[in-house]
Amino acid sequence: MDIPQPAIETIHARVFARLPESLRIKDRETAWTKARAARHGAVTCFLEGPSFDREGYLYCTDIPYGRVLRVSPRGEFEVVAEYDGEPNGLKIHRDGRIFITDQAHGIMVLDPGRGRVEPYFTRPFGGSFHGVNDLVFARNGDLYFTDQGQSDLQHPYGRVFRLRANGDLDLLVQNIPSPNGLVLNRTDTMLYVNVTRMNAVWAVPLEDRGAGKTGVFVYLSGGSGPDGCALDAEGHLAVCHTGRGTVWLFDDLGDPIARVLSPVRGGKTTNLAYGGPDMKTLYITESKTGEILAADMPYPGQPMYSHA
Repeated sequence: MDIPQPAIETIHARVFARLPESLRIKDRETAWTKARAARHGAVTCFLEGPSFDREGYLYCTDIPYGRVLRVSPRGEFEVVAEYDGEPNGLKIHRDGRIFITDQAHGIMVLDPGRGRVEPYFTRPFGGSFHGVNDLVFARNGDLYFTDQGQSDLQHPYGRVFRLRANGDLDLLVQNIPSPNGLVLNRTDTMLYVNVTRMNAVWAVPLEDRGAGKTGVFVYLSGGSGPDGCALDAEGHLAVCHTGRGTVWLFDDLGDPIARVLSPVRGGKTTNLAYGGPDMKTLYITESKTGEILAADMPYPGQPMYSHA
């Protein structure tokens, strides 16, 4: 008996906001831009880490220039903070603090009122991080984050950590070829981790002592690999497929049920967050062009820890 496969809906994203020329940096070179200049040319910005606060403002990072930006519901950008770092992932705590995975320093925290970024956790077990990438809060306040560095299939040294709300640190998974975005399921019993250089999403069962038997949830094809991810209220997994200008929506069995297409072919769809009045709009950082895309989704997003 043939089991019918779900139809894949095509959703076209639109440009919601574009970083204005006045906020694009054209006269400064950083370690981040120097490392990418040969392949990508001049970089005036690289947006990442979108996350909404309770007032409906979208925060995101600008990796090469150490900036945290805020986008109004009308699509207007402003700089909230600028410091000597490489901020990537960003999530907002229930108490309003903004936590940042900084590739150069570790876990940082931003007070949005003062615009001040300070170190929060930078020395795992007395050592150092390879280069942290993305983060997500569990409902109990535990913080999960990836330590990607420059790991790949030849050098699979990437890691996933859990920083408990009480300050204890757990190394959950190691020997990963480029762990990137991550998100918890609706019951906080499974952690999905995008493994960029493997072009796959891993499923990590969570136990009190650590991680259970980890396996592949889904393989992708083409592009640079999966980057950021988010969950909707039905438990579907939205995955940014950077290098393809695509966001995939997978059901709980790993079957694709929707594909969001960027107006930028082959674009850098790097990370995403659900927002809008009904939480049914997916906002996507298009890092290649310095734009925020928006797509109307069939289901609302799962509320984040900041909104619980």
